[in-house]
Amino acid sequence: MRTAQPPKPRPLYDIIILGASGFTGKYVVKEALKFLNTPSSPLKTLALAGRSREKLVKTLQWAAHPSSPPNDVSVIIADTTDLPSLSSLCNQTKLLLNCVGPYRIHGEPVVAACASSGCDYLDITGEPEFMEEMEAKYHEKAMETGSLIVSACGFDSIPAEMGVMFNTRQWVAPAVPNHVTAYVSLESDKRIVGNFATYESAVLGVANMDKLQQLRHSRPKKPRPVIPGPRLPKGPTIEYQEKIGLRALKLPSADAVVVRRTLVTLMENPHGLPGINESPEHIGKREAYWLSVKPAHFGVKIASKSLLGIYRILGVGVFIGLLCRFSFGRWLLLKFPSFFSFEWFRKTGPSEDEVRSASFKMWFVGYGFSDSNLASERNSKPDMEIITRVMGPEIGYVTTPISLVQCALIVLSQRENLPKGGVYTPGIVFGPDLQERLQENGISFDVVSKTALPSHAPA
Repeated sequence: MRTAQPPKPRPLYDIIILGASGFTGKYVVKEALKFLNTPSSPLKTLALAGRSREKLVKTLQWAAHPSSPPNDVSVIIADTTDLPSLSSLCNQTKLLLNCVGPYRIHGEPVVAACASSGCDYLDITGEPEFMEEMEAKYHEKAMETGSLIVSACGFDSIPAEMGVMFNTRQWVAPAVPNHVTAYVSLESDKRIVGNFATYESAVLGVANMDKLQQLRHSRPKKPRPVIPGPRLPKGPTIEYQEKIGLRALKLPSADAVVVRRTLVTLMENPHGLPGINESPEHIGKREAYWLSVKPAHFGVKIASKSLLGIYRILGVGVFIGLLCRFSFGRWLLLKFPSFFSFEWFRKTGPSEDEVRSASFKMWFVGYGFSDSNLASERNSKPDMEIITRVMGPEIGYVTTPISLVQCALIVLSQRENLPKGGVYTPGIVFGPDLQERLQENGISFDVVSKTALPSHAPA
């Protein structure tokens, strides 16, 4: 006779932020405090976790300024190399926000602890190899324990996912999209400075591309979405997109990978992922939302108003592409990030003034067919264009915390409407609810234009 298992103790905290004293973590704390014990917010209890109590206390003081730090925010000592401390975190919270990167180095023990305990997990990684490896290793376990594990909940890749879905939803039947390209433009009155961890992740990601390809080849192939019309032909290396007045260069980012994974999951689940105990209202909202999202080829380009800006981006790519092949080259790249990135990345990160002055625009230029029947015709070319735009504040320290915290609030307030567990992309989990929340918190979604194209227009 099987002995009944004692009920799991109620977690002490709604959210624990791991890596709270890091460059990005402290801004996540600042954003989370806006919703702690406020009317209608599900966030009632919060703790900060990391290796140094002193740094965590200073982070809390900085994040609460000019107010006094809340007395009820706890500080917990934990380390990604200390597995018992991670297990302890998971047993104390409903949801763990992991801000410790690079994730290929520090991420797996945290995911493993959450998947084993049934604790929900969100992070802000933009590392495709890490995300796909975690899905391969922990999806089944997370489904079993009820741990919802969602990566890429920051600028990588919330604006891309929500932006491409917003664009494809504008294609009202019988119109269908064929391909959507996102053009990312970073803007600032001062110097644009990125997070060193982002630069480090990029260097390590390029250096380990072979491992990512091996991982993909080792996994069963999943059916891809059927997209009307021919695939977009490769264009020039440097493109001038006249409609938005920007020059652009292909960006090998996580965004296209994450969007593709969402569309594959949607193909397997055309009405989205059912929740544990969904309300009838949410079922209707979820099904209507996902039936309005249409598959399309998707790519990302980094854009600039000046040709010099494009050459600088190209130069950084050449440095990383050449030097990361060798251990000494990787050491040089990581030792002198300012030099090899033309001052775009530095180990100290941006100043608060640089953060406040920065913003982004992400243009989604979609091409498709005014009637789906046209897509099946021989030598068919798109006859319709829809341009949409997502805009918001600085990407690494403002938009990323906004995105992560809004995903977290959805988990806390709507857990019964979400999947029981598993490793997923943010779009497929939060899609029906996230855009509205982002719009309420400083990230806008706009339809720029809908245009009929001449029949001879290039695809």
